[in-house]
Amino acid sequence: MLGVMLATSAVAQDNSNAGAPTPAPTTPPPAAVAPGTTTPETGTPAAKPKAAKHKVHHAAARIVPLSEPPVSLVPGPAQVAVKSLSVRAQAGFKGVVIGHLKQGETVTVLSQINLEKHRAGEPAQWAQIALPAGVHVWVYGKYINASTKTVESKKLNLRAGPSENYGVLGVIERGAPVNVIRTKGEWMEIEPPASAYAFVAAMYLTPAAPAPEQPSPSAQPPTQPAAPAQPLNRVVSHEGVVGPVLSPVAPTKYMLYDPETYQTIDYLYSTAPDLDLSRYVNMRIIVTGVEGIDQRWPSSPIIAIQSIQVVSTQAVQHRDLRSPRQRGNAH
Repeated sequence: MLGVMLATSAVAQDNSNAGAPTPAPTTPPPAAVAPGTTTPETGTPAAKPKAAKHKVHHAAARIVPLSEPPVSLVPGPAQVAVKSLSVRAQAGFKGVVIGHLKQGETVTVLSQINLEKHRAGEPAQWAQIALPAGVHVWVYGKYINASTKTVESKKLNLRAGPSENYGVLGVIERGAPVNVIRTKGEWMEIEPPASAYAFVAAMYLTPAAPAPEQPSPSAQPPTQPAAPAQPLNRVVSHEGVVGPVLSPVAPTKYMLYDPETYQTIDYLYSTAPDLDLSRYVNMRIIVTGVEGIDQRWPSSPIIAIQSIQVVSTQAVQHRDLRSPRQRGNAH
């Protein structure tokens, strides 16, 4: 027993005097290995360093020059010669697209505009046309009389949208009636007057003569083929009273005449289907447009309407164009 106790005491003294544990050896960092060699730890090929990414600069899109033939349009009717033609609020690509025309549709050319400066690929020749049907315009509602729906300011811009940021499509003057379609804030969308206009690329139009109305079945057909109409080529303004034309062989349904002499001043012609001339009957107006003579009716000129200004809405008794026999049959 005494021997065991002495041995245990000796072991306890050895443990208490033991030094601090020896730290584990640290692994040195691996040496750089050239790409394609094998690492000594695994014997596998070393990974190739990733290539630095570089931005790829693509070449700018090449603008193909526009092949634009010289164009010389005269005021009057013209036809669309392409499948689809954009209608813009201004001449040039800066004008927003406000509508489209299809091949074969007829427009009224008011003038031709040649841009002095234009971008590559942009047409330089543009046609100012009467606003096509279906395209509406906007006006600032504070200048429209709420009760009479007429313009109160001296002149009011017609715009392509409900903001001053949209292009101007014409003007209407004080007293002009408006037909409101809808309102948006302080702006009103209205049916465009005859003076509204837009722009299309001129090279996509071909001149077209206005087609006269077909005579009624009872009318005698002409014995000789009718001569082609002369182009309309001068802008004029005339004042008179609007009246209906009852002759079945007249070139149009409405005319402008002198209320004192009852002489016809002009036959009124328009390609705008939304221009209802019947609402101007018996009104005294000033009409501006392109005037010309048709060889089939040389005694009275035809005017392609660009704008109408109402002078007086007071009813004026227009002359009865019927013959005495027609008036007798009417009774």
